[in-house]
Amino acid sequence: MKDLLLGLAMLYATPQDPSFEQQLIDDQVAIGYGIAIGDVDGDGKPDILLADKKQFVWYRNGDWKKFVMVENLTEYDNVCIAARDIDGDGKVEVAVGAQWNPGETSDTAQSGAVHYLIRPDDPTQLWTPVKLHHEPTVHRMRWAKAAEGKYHLIVLPLHGRGNKDGEGAGVNVIAYEKPEDPRQEWQHWIIDNSMHLTHNLDIHPDGEQECVYVGGKEGVKAFSYSKGKWRPHGGRKWVIKGHGFSEVRVGRIDESTPMLAGISPLHGHVLVAHVPRKGIPKLHRAERITLDDELREGHGLVVADLIGQGRDQVIAGWRNPNDAGHLGIKLYIPFNALWEAWTVKAIDIGDMACEDLAVADLDGDGKLDLIASGRSTHNLKIYWNRSE
Repeated sequence: MKDLLLGLAMLYATPQDPSFEQQLIDDQVAIGYGIAIGDVDGDGKPDILLADKKQFVWYRNGDWKKFVMVENLTEYDNVCIAARDIDGDGKVEVAVGAQWNPGETSDTAQSGAVHYLIRPDDPTQLWTPVKLHHEPTVHRMRWAKAAEGKYHLIVLPLHGRGNKDGEGAGVNVIAYEKPEDPRQEWQHWIIDNSMHLTHNLDIHPDGEQECVYVGGKEGVKAFSYSKGKWRPHGGRKWVIKGHGFSEVRVGRIDESTPMLAGISPLHGHVLVAHVPRKGIPKLHRAERITLDDELREGHGLVVADLIGQGRDQVIAGWRNPNDAGHLGIKLYIPFNALWEAWTVKAIDIGDMACEDLAVADLDGDGKLDLIASGRSTHNLKIYWNRSE
């Protein structure tokens, strides 16, 4: 038995022990609905952007001073933000979603809003919102590369029009193309309308393409741009079907093999990983592994290599106390590329009711740091990566 245990210990050697140093950036966050990362002021350093209850704000890298971009944009809450440099000038373009009223799925005046924010010469001053077409229950958005030099804003509502309890019309997932003058009409297209309750999306590169992964109650779909339109990636209708997802993020277990992590079901308690088995590097053929079933309203998820393993780890946050009375953020580290075993590291337990998570190298040291916003804890924190 001793020899067997020794062999297992050698096979599953403990991964590098990560270390994080917390820094409180803001203790006056109302809800902290959504985080985006990007260079706002063009100084070459990534800043933090936040969709809060009534304000869209950014925090300047270095002194982390807070600047309001827009406030009181709509009657109901703000809900999401997307930031990316899409024109190559070194500064992010910003779009936002607001009028968060998920109980109203039909009336576009009372539910949902999409705006593009025109930056002023001085980005610390107020920005100018431009109203775009929208569906009810706008919930998430991301910029995605459609083709060389072309980016689309992908907007994901929570429900289809007129839906009740996830039943009825499909969710209109919409792509918008920014005109040279953003005040002019934006072209937009429906990418898909076959899912009936969606929650989040992720953008992940696949060779020269970027794929849009959408998670919802029926599973996960993926879309990529080819021949002038967004199409099901690889011709597949579903990446994963029959398992509900709230959060969804795609990473890698090696250079050519993706893996997908998710929180299941909607605002769920189960953290899962879909890991392709050796020789079959396809997500639709992946094995579903339960990493944790003790979350409560899981609402933040990142897949990234924080500790230099050469493969990604999973970071998950939840916003309500679980059966043990805990809320917070945990890091899940695989012992090998197939996730046949893993270890769990607590990053913040008790002081982060995680509403959203993001990852970026904020200090330029080559290591990815974590950023989290807390709902009932009303905070925004950086977890500086001090792993050796």
